[in-house]
Amino acid sequence: MTKLINQDWKRCLTIFLASAALSLTTVGINSTSTWASKINQKIEATIQTLQKSEERWIQINLAKQRLIAWEGGKPVYAIIISSGKKSTPTRIGTFKIKSKHKSTRMRGRTYDVPNVPHAMFYDGNYGIHGAYWHKKFGTPVSHGCVNLAPNHAKWLFNWASIGTPIIIHK
Repeated sequence: MTKLINQDWKRCLTIFLASAALSLTTVGINSTSTWASKINQKIEATIQTLQKSEERWIQINLAKQRLIAWEGGKPVYAIIISSGKKSTPTRIGTFKIKSKHKSTRMRGRTYDVPNVPHAMFYDGNYGIHGAYWHKKFGTPVSHGCVNLAPNHAKWLFNWASIGTPIIIHK
């Protein structure tokens, strides 16, 4: 139990530090954290590379609660999302879609939701998926996943494939 609590604490601290450093960088304040700076540089470099390509990719802006589907440098779809709330934040970084499920059950300590539509997982249990149980899009309310209205989740699910890059930033 202690090991699990320590892992959760370390994960939360890591996410908090990365979020804080990226937020400070966004408003023009230099972070003294080399680690956070490297994450921010990787995100910026990946976006620049993807925009020069013809590749499909997904950009998620947590500060604006927006998702944009891109084909190279051309935005093709933009929607409002709901990301993780403060106590269960959405991870920042560069990822790729690892699995897709038309419908799945999602369980956690405080929730058990059947028939979650159009789920695409990119980092363990973190994913982008439809959310039929709320209409609070534009507000962080999830347990760390990126929630979309079911019709938008279906569009994105059909457009993206395994391996599609996902960039999540503040």
